[in-house]
Amino acid sequence: MSNEDSSRTAPGSLGSPGSIDEKRISAWIGTALTVEGKVISTQDLTIDGAVEGTIELGNHGLTIGPAAKIKADLVAQTVTISGMVTGNVAAASIVELRATGSVDGDITTPRLIMADGAVINGKVDAAGKRT
Repeated sequence: MSNEDSSRTAPGSLGSPGSIDEKRISAWIGTALTVEGKVISTQDLTIDGAVEGTIELGNHGLTIGPAAKIKADLVAQTVTISGMVTGNVAAASIVELRATGSVDGDITTPRLIMADGAVINGKVDAAGKRT
């Protein structure tokens, strides 16, 4: 095996093909981060920090972590909420509200899953598929 071949296959070597891309399956806003304004993502997004404004993901999934504090309108294909959301939630496919999750606003989705302990302070429109 030549030096050129071994540099391509050396495990953990910097610059190995795909080493960075493989970790970027989804975007993440961590607990130490606060975002003010409009968040637009063309990939799945997990938020564990704070966001104030709007969040638009189009055909991608949004996950709100248990420590997250969101003051924004959310638009995504799927939305999973474990933290606090103040704002309207619109999902083209499904909204899952976990036991630690709360929404102070209206939810529009064709399918809602709500765990015991979750809180909604607003209207739910689950009348059918959205376009």
